[in-house]
Amino acid sequence: MKDITLVIMAAGMGSRFGGLKQIEPIGPNNEFIIDYSVYDAKQAGFNKIVFIIKKENYQIFKETIGKRVEPHIKTEYVFQTNEIFPKEYQQLLAKREKPLGTTHAIYCAKDKVHEPFAVINADDFYGRDAYLQAAKYLQNPQNSDYAIVGYELQNTLSPNGATKRGVCQLAENNNLASLIESNVELVNGQIEATPLDGKEKFIAQADSICSMNFLLFYPSLFERLNQELTEFLEENKNDLTKCETLIPVVLNKYISTEKMPVKVVKTTANWYGVTYKEDKEEVTKAIQELITNKIYPYNLWEK
Repeated sequence: MKDITLVIMAAGMGSRFGGLKQIEPIGPNNEFIIDYSVYDAKQAGFNKIVFIIKKENYQIFKETIGKRVEPHIKTEYVFQTNEIFPKEYQQLLAKREKPLGTTHAIYCAKDKVHEPFAVINADDFYGRDAYLQAAKYLQNPQNSDYAIVGYELQNTLSPNGATKRGVCQLAENNNLASLIESNVELVNGQIEATPLDGKEKFIAQADSICSMNFLLFYPSLFERLNQELTEFLEENKNDLTKCETLIPVVLNKYISTEKMPVKVVKTTANWYGVTYKEDKEEVTKAIQELITNKIYPYNLWEK
């Protein structure tokens, strides 16, 4: 079997949640969502974890998440930093407070990832089936080096407000035709989707496929991202204070301009996440039900 790696994007601070939500306990023994992500990935056949974090958060990650997962799976850390850019751009970015976006985050892992890999968000609970489907694809790609794990939209909603989702349109052979980054919310029994690019809102079907930033790649991606970031910095060099470069936008570009296939790997899993503080109770309840049903042990990392 091929080596496959899980890359976890954990450099963002949870502004709406009000803190570093990646280390908010949700399990019965103070496990974090990341603990369950790593556990599921290991069960599915992943054999390395790469955390993308802020340099200033390294110690707290090592003392909390690191000490739990490192005994069970090979673990690496990379920092989302502007130091990877030429000095001229580092100076322009000196006053920027937030990271440059998910394209930048993934590119920062280039020196640690040399095998097929999946990318996830640190604060999303994706469910065991998603990791199983991801591992199956990475072991046997289907004429494409890139794919997304697709969820039914109804399995990804927060009861506490709007959430950002990539609403997918599919072409033949489960290829991705387009991905519309939108704020979605259940309103009067219907799912309203408001595209982030300013286009008209629309009603999305409950069984529509959406992306939750569970992405599947081969290392050839890094060369492409180097080009994307170079172009992005040059186009925005007059003001780099707020702009972002997001990996779903990059994938859309590949689909529309390069006619490059991006597969949709479907999962039946339910997604859970802590977008709002009120979501924590929902996630904790879901984890407890999975423990009761013997999907997880009560003590997740007990030897």
